[in-house]
Parts: sequence; C-alpha cells; structure tokens
Amino acid sequence: MNFQPLGKRVLVKRVEETKTTASGIIIPDNAKEKPLMGEVVAVSKEITDIANGDKIVFAKYGGTEIKLDNNEYLVLNLDDILGILK
Repeated sequence: MNFQPLGKRVLVKRVEETKTTASGIIIPDNAKEKPLMGEVVAVSKEITDIANGDKIVFAKYGGTEIKLDNNEYLVLNLDDILGILK
C-alpha cells in the first residue's frame, strides 16, 4: 500500500475492540459500535503533531472509510482527531 494523505489528513486503521464483556457475554458483530480509536498509518506532510504509529481517539462521525489492499482504513481530517493516547 502506498497512500499519502493530502491537506491536513491522516490515514488510520481502527483498533479492534474485544468481542466479549467482562462477565463473558459474547457480543455479536452486528451489535457492536465501531471503535473510536485507531493507529495512525500515514500522515500528510502538513501535520507535525502526529506521527505514524500513534494511537488516537477520533470523533464518532468523522472521516471517510476507504479500502486498500483488502484492509479498511479511515481518512481523518485533523479537526476530527480528539487526542493522542500515550
């Protein structure tokens, strides 16, 4: 994959959430919400605060979903990123 975001955008791969609750109940795929956390895969040249590999939290309805090499990614504007997990 060779994708370079333009403008103030980043390419993010969502972090998978657990499929069971703390009490052991299995959550079916259709009942789960999409995670609001992800790992940065690519960053535009205009962004200096975020780097590849950073774990971020983003807005629920932010970004555009794309598929590259049979993997799903999210292209986010810088304004949709709420913070970096450290």
